[in-house]
Amino acid sequence: MSEQDIVVTGSKCDSCGDRCGKLDVFDWLADLPESVQNCDIVEVQFKNTRKGYYKNSAQLKLAKGDVVAVEASPGHDIGIVSLTGDLVLLQMKKNGVSPDNYEFKRVYRKAKQLDIEKWEEAKGLERETMLESRRIAQNLGLNMKIGDVEYQGDRTKAIFYYIADERVDFRELIKVLADRFKVRIEMRQIGARQEAGRIGGIGPCGRELCCSTWITNFKSVSTTAARYQEISLNPQKLAGQCGKLKCCLNYELDAYIEAQQDFPDTSTPIDTQDGLYFHLKTDVFKRLMWYCSSRDSGGSGNIVTLSVDSVKEYLKLNKKGIRIKELEAEVEVKEKGPSEPGYANVIEEESLTRFDDKAKKGNNNNNRRRKKARRTGKPNNNKGISNNGND
Repeated sequence: MSEQDIVVTGSKCDSCGDRCGKLDVFDWLADLPESVQNCDIVEVQFKNTRKGYYKNSAQLKLAKGDVVAVEASPGHDIGIVSLTGDLVLLQMKKNGVSPDNYEFKRVYRKAKQLDIEKWEEAKGLERETMLESRRIAQNLGLNMKIGDVEYQGDRTKAIFYYIADERVDFRELIKVLADRFKVRIEMRQIGARQEAGRIGGIGPCGRELCCSTWITNFKSVSTTAARYQEISLNPQKLAGQCGKLKCCLNYELDAYIEAQQDFPDTSTPIDTQDGLYFHLKTDVFKRLMWYCSSRDSGGSGNIVTLSVDSVKEYLKLNKKGIRIKELEAEVEVKEKGPSEPGYANVIEEESLTRFDDKAKKGNNNNNRRRKKARRTGKPNNNKGISNNGND
């Protein structure tokens, strides 16, 4: 196997023919000739969510998926080219990186066989290093958790990703780690969402976690998003695997806010001749609002379903001092028709023990009759009992 085969094979996915991950970018300018794309900057991806922009000063013919050796501090690092051409400049603009102020490091060469072997060897040490560093941090009494370790391609440096709720003085930890692993140590703090993205998992929706598949920039989520969407404020249901509020609470928030722009204030009750009616719940997209004659959220009073336009009219009349005579429900509750056939457990019907319970019940009834016959002295004429009076 040639060096080029190793580079290409190691960066391809069997299912889609390309690299798969949340940091991947589709190169929609890939079919343009090289003479049109004059950009000598390439985007290189490393482990986890780490990317960098490097200058191809040696004018190497690089393509997406190539494994390259790039300049690092100190030594060199091994990464995979994730983007080339003019699209890199658009990606830098999207991430807020200015080409004029950014200090570009160089791409040394395409990775050789020796570079790849050393890189794979370094990646194999990461899990053992992480577990050992956790024990060291625990022995030092530090209130922190080391979630991941990333070795540099030449094994001269290691990045330790940690989680901590408060400020941690890890100067002593760095000395112990440097003495233990004989590498340069760099500590980087991450949040609970980033850790969940590294671990991965399946969400309650049945899909893989968004933070481990496509989310790279985490936005703050508040309970206000749940209130806009009329979601019950249950911490167990609102929290994700990271223990924070689910990121998906923000996905449809804009649609709910836009739909509720002309909705009336739910804190204002409707004044009628029968009394006050208080807001109970809202169906945003059907534009329906439920009002109850009792403040109890359990709906113990009279419940009326009104449209948003009707509620706005009633509140306008209340502002003028006019009390509503009676609230009439605009949406009738459908009466339950004939019950549909329920669920049939076909598997249980084929069970070999499906008649056991019936037989036990029949035996219990026969036993009761025998005991009653003995007490009264009368013969039992039921079937299954031999004492029928004919000897």
